[in-house]
Order: sequence, then structure tokens, then C-alpha cells
Amino acid sequence: MAIAFFFLAWGILHDGDDQAPWIPAGIGASLVLISAVFLREIVLRKARNRYLLVQKRLDYTLDTASLHTKNNAPERKLTLEKNAEIIRQIQKKSEAAKVLMKLSDGHQEVFEICNEYLEINRSELGNVSPGSPRLAGLRRGREIVKELHKFHLLTWAEIESRQLTQDAKNRVTIAEKTETAQKALNVIQTALNHYPDERRLIESEDAVKEFVTSIRVAHFIEQAERSSFKGNYKRAVSHYKDALYFLARENRQSKETDLLAEQINLEIQKVLEISTEKKNLGSRKKND
Repeated sequence: MAIAFFFLAWGILHDGDDQAPWIPAGIGASLVLISAVFLREIVLRKARNRYLLVQKRLDYTLDTASLHTKNNAPERKLTLEKNAEIIRQIQKKSEAAKVLMKLSDGHQEVFEICNEYLEINRSELGNVSPGSPRLAGLRRGREIVKELHKFHLLTWAEIESRQLTQDAKNRVTIAEKTETAQKALNVIQTALNHYPDERRLIESEDAVKEFVTSIRVAHFIEQAERSSFKGNYKRAVSHYKDALYFLARENRQSKETDLLAEQINLEIQKVLEISTEKKNLGSRKKND
């Protein structure tokens, strides 16, 4: 950038009949270079150091919380003290994951540890006597962890599915697009196994399914157009019908779907008409 600025400034000053255009051009390029070094060394390095510090804290909290949970899991016996300690560790891990809100790994770790605790908690509640002092603590702990579990599971599903869907759009081949989009769908369905009535998850699942369908439909339409261009009208009609099949398989009635189906049917009709005309033309040439 400094070199480009130097020659640009030199050219402008040279056209202006400057006696020594290289001097101000050199000074300007030096300022650009110094500013770039300052930006890298001061601003970006500080930002990166802050990021690494937060990441280290997150990793430490994840390891600590995971260790505490695993150490207590085999024992299957939660005293009030152990129960409170595990909940504190989960809450610390939750706060650490929220610091790096856009990183899905931290949220995934949180809801997995929450799963472990909820399983232990469920077992303990089934065995604790009604008059036990542990009962209130276990119920309270379950309420706290269930809220954290839902928040981090939904956050993880949202971030992960969005990234995978965007990745699928950037893929080249139909197989890569479909495979990556299916991963996004698997993420959402994992969350739906826990919260089947969650509106956001249902809407996300519908959106990803529509995206997968659009990939396949667009692929078959493209194949049909190529076949038609090459004069293989029978294959073109077959590809158009495949597109209609995948479009109808989702069973989602909408204006966009109906319009696209209508356009595909029109294309099929055009291909059949062209095919008939060419056959008739060929027959006339033979008769002549």
C-alpha cells in the first residue's frame, strides 16, 4: 500500500509540474507505512492479546467445570455441598461462554455438562426421600441448570447451523452443498430432540429443508437446460420432472413454490413442443 501510494502521489505531483515530486510522495508513503505498523503493533496486537486472554480463561473454566462434573458423575451421590459446587462451576462456564458469544464450542460444552448434571439430578430426585433437606437444593439446581441448558443449546444450534448453511452456499458441487446443509439440519434436529416445541428451532429446520430442496431443484433445472441446449429433449424433460418431484416432496404450499412449479411445467411444455417440431421437420425432409 505504501509503494502504491508513493507512485500514485508521484504521478499526480509530476503532472502538476512539481520540481521534486518524489520527496512529498516519499514522505506520504512513509506516513502510510508508519501508520500500518502502528495499527498492527498497537491496536491489533492489543485486541489479539485480549482475545487470547479470554480464550485461555474460557479453556480453563471449561476444563475445570468438566473435571468437577466427571469426578462427581460416577459417584451418583450429591450432597448439598457438591450440588452447589457443580452448579457454581456450570455457571462460571456459562459466563465464560457468553464472553465469546459467537463461538459455538463454548456453548456446546455448557449444554453437554448440563446434560450430565441433569441426568445425575434426575437419578437423585428419584431416590431422595420427601423429607430430605437435599430435595429443595436438587430441585433448585435443576431449575437453574435447565435454564442454562436451554439457552446454550439454542445458541449453539443457531450459530452452528447458520455457519454450516453459509458454508453450504459457498460450496461448489451439489454433493458438497447437500452434505454441508445436512450437517446444519442435524444440528437443529439435535436441539429439537430436547425442545421439540421450540418455535425458533422449527422455523430454522423448515428454512434449512427449503434450502436443501432449492439446491436439488436448481441442480436438476440446470441439468435440464444443458440437455435441452444439446438437443437431448427427452433427458431434459426427465430432469425437469425430477425437479418437480423434489419440489413436491416437501409438501409446503406457498406462492413461490407454486410459481416455480408452474415455470417448470411451462419449460417442459416448451421442450416437448420443440422436440415435436424437430421431429416433424425431420419427417418432412425425409419425404422431400
